[in-house]
Amino acid sequence: MDNNKFERKTKEKMPVLAICYDFDKTLSPTDMQAQGYIQSVGFDVNDFWTKSNDLAEKNDMDGNLAYMYMMKTEAGGKVLFTKDTLAKYGAEVELFDGVKNWFKRITEYGKKHGVIVEHYIISSGLKEMIEGNEIYKSGNITKVYASSFYYDDKNVAVWPAQVVNYTNKTQFLFRIEKGVLDINDPGVNEYFSPDEIRVPFRNMVYIGDSDTDIPCMKLVNSYGGNSIAVYDPKTKDKTKAYRMMNDNRIKFFAPADYSTNSEIDKLIKNIIIRTAENEKLETRHFEQEKELENHIKSLSEEEKEKSKYISQLEESPNFITTHTIIKKMSKYSLWSDEQKELMFDAAINNHQIFLIIKDIDILTFYKKLLKGAKRLSENGKKIKSILEC
Repeated sequence: MDNNKFERKTKEKMPVLAICYDFDKTLSPTDMQAQGYIQSVGFDVNDFWTKSNDLAEKNDMDGNLAYMYMMKTEAGGKVLFTKDTLAKYGAEVELFDGVKNWFKRITEYGKKHGVIVEHYIISSGLKEMIEGNEIYKSGNITKVYASSFYYDDKNVAVWPAQVVNYTNKTQFLFRIEKGVLDINDPGVNEYFSPDEIRVPFRNMVYIGDSDTDIPCMKLVNSYGGNSIAVYDPKTKDKTKAYRMMNDNRIKFFAPADYSTNSEIDKLIKNIIIRTAENEKLETRHFEQEKELENHIKSLSEEEKEKSKYISQLEESPNFITTHTIIKKMSKYSLWSDEQKELMFDAAINNHQIFLIIKDIDILTFYKKLLKGAKRLSENGKKIKSILEC
């Protein structure tokens, strides 16, 4: 497969913060299918889900494939099961307060603070319904990853094209991390060095409401990002949020109210501000790592080896190792003043050197270092004094 045919996002000059959302009960108060479609095919909502779950259990079937099968088969003679029909029902899905203008508002807030904010929906619900809703049509959502159908030339759904469940949701976080957004792009498995990563996990936020979000929440949390559990602002039931917090799945919880100055609004704005400041430090860190890399490349093989032995000497864990390292170092006669000072410091600070410094091989080595030293530090003077006694 030609990887070049896939469009990829590359690292930006400004830091990127990716906010990833579940949909049902996170952005909307209830399941999207239960807000018109299930009723249109003559089912009570609870009866539909009961039949769907039974179908999955009796046939060793993925639960999401089961509901997609039910949606299609139960539409027969009642609803024309097309992409347009699903989009129409998606347009009618209710949203929590503040959601409609949330994405644009938070994106603009990020720009003011030097952060590119991108919004991703990762849902087991239907992509066609989500993309039929005004929040997607506004153009402020970067990508929707959700279950979807394949359609024939008459736009009628005939087969599942993509199924998203709680276990495979995490793959999309890795796609976002690397900027490899197309679900068929195998580049997600390629190695990216830390300074090439477009959205490091520390710059990810995952917002969800239930156990199906736990794999994503745990992943984001484990790598330094921020996972947030939301709960219904009307019932104020925090039971799931408390459990997820207790199990270290999330860092924060808040009511699913996305209005200006709401709890989650303030939380996300604080994360944006922290991202802006933290990335300045990360940028400096990578610059200095690059500087070190270039410095090491400029060294001769002899200097690289000397540097390696000095580090080993500083960390020597026992007398035998000290003697072994000194034997290797003794083949070199030329040492810089900086290198000598490091070895004087090691002799004073590491007892695995200090306690045997008068052993003939170590004494001889350090006397040679002292002989050519132009200026001695305090530790250099201490070594000289000890060896002259």
